[in-house]
Amino acid sequence: MSGKRRGWSDSAPLLGQQHSQQKSQHQYQPRSVSLEMTTSAVPATARSIFLGIDVGTGSARAGLFDENGKLLGSSSSPIQIWKDGDCVEQSSTDIWHAISAAVKAACSLAEVSKEEVKGMGFAATCSLVAVDAEGSPVTVSWSGDSRRNIIVWMDHRAVEQAERINSRNSTVLQYCGGALSPEMQPPKLLWVKENLPDSWSMVFRWMDLSDWLSYRATGDDTRSLCTTVCKWTYLGHAHMHQNNEKDSRDMEACGWDDDFWEEIGLSDLVDGHHAKIGRSVAFPGHPLGSGLTSTAAKELGLVAGIPVGTSLIDAHAGGVGVMESVPLSDSEPKESDKEALCHRMVLVCGTSTCHMAISQNKLFIPGVWGPYWSAMVPEHWLTEGGQSATGALLDYIVENHVASPHLANRAASQRISLFELLNKILETMMLDLKRPFLASLTEDMHVLPDFHGNRSPIADPKAKGMLCGLTLDTSEKQLALQYLATVQGIAYGTRHIVEHCNAHGHEIETILACGGLVKNALFIQEHADIIGCPIILPRESEPVLLGAAILGAVAARKYCSLHEAMKALNAVGQVIHPSKDPKVKKYHDAKYRIFRELYEQQLSHRSLMAEALA
Repeated sequence: MSGKRRGWSDSAPLLGQQHSQQKSQHQYQPRSVSLEMTTSAVPATARSIFLGIDVGTGSARAGLFDENGKLLGSSSSPIQIWKDGDCVEQSSTDIWHAISAAVKAACSLAEVSKEEVKGMGFAATCSLVAVDAEGSPVTVSWSGDSRRNIIVWMDHRAVEQAERINSRNSTVLQYCGGALSPEMQPPKLLWVKENLPDSWSMVFRWMDLSDWLSYRATGDDTRSLCTTVCKWTYLGHAHMHQNNEKDSRDMEACGWDDDFWEEIGLSDLVDGHHAKIGRSVAFPGHPLGSGLTSTAAKELGLVAGIPVGTSLIDAHAGGVGVMESVPLSDSEPKESDKEALCHRMVLVCGTSTCHMAISQNKLFIPGVWGPYWSAMVPEHWLTEGGQSATGALLDYIVENHVASPHLANRAASQRISLFELLNKILETMMLDLKRPFLASLTEDMHVLPDFHGNRSPIADPKAKGMLCGLTLDTSEKQLALQYLATVQGIAYGTRHIVEHCNAHGHEIETILACGGLVKNALFIQEHADIIGCPIILPRESEPVLLGAAILGAVAARKYCSLHEAMKALNAVGQVIHPSKDPKVKKYHDAKYRIFRELYEQQLSHRSLMAEALA
């Protein structure tokens, strides 16, 4: 880590500096991209196109949307990830190169000229980025590799630090369900300070990934109320009586609790008016700086000055991209639009699943993150539940079974996904065994899906996964049963979150779902049957990208508020209804009771073993 470090531009801008005429120090590296054309290209006749960029766990994606919220084309480019036990790391340099490749490919595919892009926004995982005063990466890795300057959201290295922070019972904790998760930023920051002191002293900015992307694009260090409130303990409601969304201007960061940072041993982050963690904040969609810098524009193949909206965490962008995707009959209720929004929950189902509901009044719910003011829909309180491993868990269950390689080959030969093949096997098993309904195949198999801890509503990072009902059978059919039982376990976890939220003041009546897992028909139908209410899917297949693009539309002043943009650009797709068969409900009620008992048994076992080792 010695020697002169080179930044990403000749003059890395600080807050409030001019951002023009920057020259890139990086040479663009060609990357593999996957492309998707969703509509035929429209002739360029002064169109207004909005660009959404999303950085997930495994790839960077770009999507272009027209003024009706229709996806014209999208592309993705893989990003590198390093995993070593509880440590999971990425590279901001690698991510920016992937974004560049994805944006150029998407524009080419959709036949959109750079002049047509009128606004853009970023969404990303809530990963932690470390850069020095020149904007260069600072390692957060035991390896010392300077490329590895991102602690990925799913990283659990800071479990012990989270426990110490939570033991202090700071007042800020009541705004994150009563306890910080090791996936949030304060425990990770404390871990770096305690374990990598050289890196700690070199870091000039600690940023959430989506904020870093906006900063990299515009040179404006303004942070999002979404990231700071949800992951950094920033008290967004400090601005409740100062400004509203339509003012759309930077706000001095007055929501930091200095006592909290001092109590946990990070008082140095208070220095310089919180310069390292955020001196100013803004509502999602607020236009940043002077728009896209010339350096970033050249790297992305776009025009300098394009408005860039303040960012969102990826799951929250999914919420923005789907929350108004309701059938016409449901979009004109007796209550006001604001009241109607408060009866919906959005599930963003990918590697993990986030469960998001908003309210006009703050609701304190034990074990569920929030209430967060203006973290997703401005001037509303957000409640955020979650499951740390859902898509990742299904992959784990399937890929680690001895029958998986053969099944994968069969699926490839049929040109379908492995999950589609498993769904077909289950349908055949149901008919062969004369079962009354497909879900009943798992009467002897039960899964507690907490393989990466329980995020909510139990908030126990030490929780473990459980699979009950195994035999010596290693067949494809047995794998199919384990897969089905895991899908059901995930759905019971969502039911637990919904019931817990409703018991503490929410009135959730409608579920909207998006993300990669919603493409799995069995996954969605089991959720509808188990939760017991309809699940609405959006028209567009990429609502996270749409949510990011909406930020750009708001930044470009196409709409006067984020909610207005949501209403204009969200659109309903398919509605999945729960089974009307009372036997299905009775069956799932019984399995749900077993699901709840599995965790209680685990606690009992944990206590017995602790006693034995005392």
